[in-house]
Amino acid sequence: MDLTLPLDHAAIERILLHRYPFLLVDRVTELEIDKRIVGIKNVSRNDHYLSTEANGASVFPPTLLTEAIAQVGAILILAKPENRQRLPLLAGIKRFRFRRAVLPGEVIEMEARVIRLGSRMGVLEGVARVNGKTVADGTMTCALGPATL
Repeated sequence: MDLTLPLDHAAIERILLHRYPFLLVDRVTELEIDKRIVGIKNVSRNDHYLSTEANGASVFPPTLLTEAIAQVGAILILAKPENRQRLPLLAGIKRFRFRRAVLPGEVIEMEARVIRLGSRMGVLEGVARVNGKTVADGTMTCALGPATL
Protein backbone atom coordinates (compact mmCIF):
# COMPACT_ATOMS: atom_id res chain seq x y z
CA MET A 1 0.00 0.00 0.00
CA ASP A 2 1.43 3.36 -1.08
CA LEU A 3 1.38 5.90 1.76
CA THR A 4 3.01 8.83 -0.03
CA LEU A 5 1.65 12.07 1.41
CA PRO A 6 -0.61 13.79 0.86
CA LEU A 7 -3.09 10.94 0.58
CA ASP A 8 -5.87 11.91 -1.81
CA HIS A 9 -9.43 10.60 -2.00
CA ALA A 10 -8.43 7.57 -4.13
CA ALA A 11 -5.62 6.59 -1.73
CA ILE A 12 -7.98 6.93 1.25
CA GLU A 13 -10.51 4.64 -0.49
CA ARG A 14 -7.77 2.00 -0.79
CA ILE A 15 -7.36 2.13 3.01
CA LEU A 16 -10.93 2.57 4.33
CA LEU A 17 -14.04 0.62 3.40
CA HIS A 18 -16.15 3.81 3.51
CA ARG A 19 -17.48 5.23 0.23
CA TYR A 20 -19.44 8.27 -0.85
CA PRO A 21 -21.47 9.70 0.78
CA PHE A 22 -20.12 8.36 4.06
CA LEU A 23 -16.41 8.82 3.42
CA LEU A 24 -15.76 12.02 5.37
CA VAL A 25 -12.01 12.49 4.83
CA ASP A 26 -10.89 14.32 1.69
CA ARG A 27 -7.13 14.31 2.22
CA VAL A 28 -4.44 13.23 4.69
CA THR A 29 -1.62 15.73 5.03
CA GLU A 30 0.46 14.34 7.91
CA LEU A 31 1.07 10.80 9.14
CA GLU A 32 3.41 9.45 11.79
CA ILE A 33 2.70 5.73 12.16
CA ASP A 34 1.86 4.77 15.76
CA LYS A 35 1.79 8.45 16.76
CA ARG A 36 -0.49 10.90 14.92
CA ILE A 37 -2.33 11.80 11.73
CA VAL A 38 -3.88 14.94 10.26
CA GLY A 39 -6.74 14.80 7.78
CA ILE A 40 -8.84 17.39 5.97
CA LYS A 41 -12.59 17.63 5.32
CA ASN A 42 -13.90 20.39 3.05
CA VAL A 43 -17.48 21.22 4.00
CA SER A 44 -19.51 22.16 0.94
CA ARG A 45 -22.98 23.67 0.57
CA ASN A 46 -23.68 20.68 -1.68
CA ASP A 47 -23.12 18.16 1.13
CA HIS A 48 -26.57 16.58 1.43
CA TYR A 49 -26.11 15.72 5.11
CA LEU A 50 -25.91 19.31 6.36
CA SER A 51 -28.44 19.95 9.11
CA THR A 52 -30.41 23.11 9.74
CA GLU A 53 -30.26 24.92 13.08
CA ALA A 54 -33.17 26.80 14.64
CA ASN A 55 -31.94 30.05 13.09
CA GLY A 56 -32.04 28.48 9.62
CA ALA A 57 -28.27 28.17 9.20
CA SER A 58 -26.85 25.01 7.61
CA VAL A 59 -24.20 23.26 9.72
CA PHE A 60 -22.06 20.13 9.55
CA PRO A 61 -23.70 17.75 12.07
CA PRO A 62 -21.62 17.12 15.22
CA THR A 63 -22.25 13.37 14.96
CA LEU A 64 -20.67 13.34 11.51
CA LEU A 65 -17.78 15.44 12.80
CA THR A 66 -17.17 12.72 15.38
CA GLU A 67 -17.31 10.09 12.62
CA ALA A 68 -14.89 12.08 10.45
CA ILE A 69 -12.35 12.20 13.29
CA ALA A 70 -12.87 8.46 13.83
CA GLN A 71 -12.20 7.83 10.12
CA VAL A 72 -8.92 9.77 10.33
CA GLY A 73 -8.01 7.63 13.36
CA ALA A 74 -8.88 4.47 11.42
CA ILE A 75 -6.50 5.50 8.64
CA LEU A 76 -3.76 5.93 11.28
CA ILE A 77 -4.45 2.45 12.66
CA LEU A 78 -4.58 0.83 9.21
CA ALA A 79 -1.34 2.54 8.12
CA LYS A 80 0.53 0.15 10.43
CA PRO A 81 1.48 -2.87 8.28
CA GLU A 82 0.28 -5.50 10.77
CA ASN A 83 -3.17 -3.86 10.94
CA ARG A 84 -3.81 -3.60 7.19
CA GLN A 85 -6.00 -6.70 7.14
CA ARG A 86 -7.94 -5.63 10.25
CA LEU A 87 -11.20 -3.76 10.69
CA PRO A 88 -11.14 -0.90 13.22
CA LEU A 89 -14.49 -0.55 14.99
CA LEU A 90 -15.53 2.44 17.05
CA ALA A 91 -16.11 1.03 20.54
CA GLY A 92 -16.52 4.16 22.63
CA ILE A 93 -16.51 7.93 22.76
CA LYS A 94 -15.47 9.70 25.94
CA ARG A 95 -15.70 13.38 26.91
CA PHE A 96 -16.34 14.60 23.39
CA ARG A 97 -17.06 18.31 23.35
CA PHE A 98 -18.42 20.38 20.49
CA ARG A 99 -17.27 23.95 20.84
CA ARG A 100 -18.93 25.59 17.83
CA ALA A 101 -20.80 24.75 14.64
CA VAL A 102 -18.93 24.06 11.39
CA LEU A 103 -20.42 25.92 8.44
CA PRO A 104 -20.44 25.26 4.68
CA GLY A 105 -17.30 26.62 3.05
CA GLU A 106 -15.11 25.86 6.06
CA VAL A 107 -12.20 23.42 6.04
CA ILE A 108 -11.93 21.07 9.01
CA GLU A 109 -8.46 19.91 10.04
CA MET A 110 -8.80 16.71 12.06
CA GLU A 111 -5.97 15.29 14.13
CA ALA A 112 -5.85 11.95 15.92
CA ARG A 113 -3.09 11.03 18.37
CA VAL A 114 -2.41 7.58 19.76
CA ILE A 115 -2.80 7.32 23.51
CA ARG A 116 -2.58 3.53 23.48
CA LEU A 117 -2.62 1.05 20.59
CA GLY A 118 -2.45 -2.68 21.14
CA SER A 119 -3.19 -5.67 18.95
CA ARG A 120 -6.90 -5.75 19.92
CA MET A 121 -7.82 -2.30 21.27
CA GLY A 122 -6.73 1.27 20.90
CA VAL A 123 -7.40 4.66 22.44
CA LEU A 124 -7.05 7.82 20.36
CA GLU A 125 -7.35 11.47 21.25
CA GLY A 126 -9.08 13.44 18.50
CA VAL A 127 -9.41 17.14 17.78
CA ALA A 128 -11.04 19.06 14.94
CA ARG A 129 -10.04 22.62 14.10
CA VAL A 130 -11.29 25.30 11.74
CA ASN A 131 -8.86 28.15 11.07
CA GLY A 132 -6.69 26.90 13.95
CA LYS A 133 -9.52 27.05 16.50
CA THR A 134 -10.81 23.87 18.13
CA VAL A 135 -14.39 23.01 17.16
CA ALA A 136 -14.50 19.53 18.73
CA ASP A 137 -12.29 17.26 20.81
CA GLY A 138 -12.42 14.08 22.83
CA THR A 139 -11.21 10.51 23.23
CA MET A 140 -12.21 7.44 21.22
CA THR A 141 -11.76 3.76 21.94
CA CYS A 142 -11.56 1.32 19.05
CA ALA A 143 -11.50 -2.44 18.74
CA LEU A 144 -9.52 -4.18 16.03
CA GLY A 145 -11.49 -6.98 14.47
CA PRO A 146 -10.84 -9.34 11.58
CA ALA A 147 -11.23 -7.92 8.06
CA THR A 148 -14.49 -9.83 7.64
CA LEU A 149 -17.17 -10.02 10.29
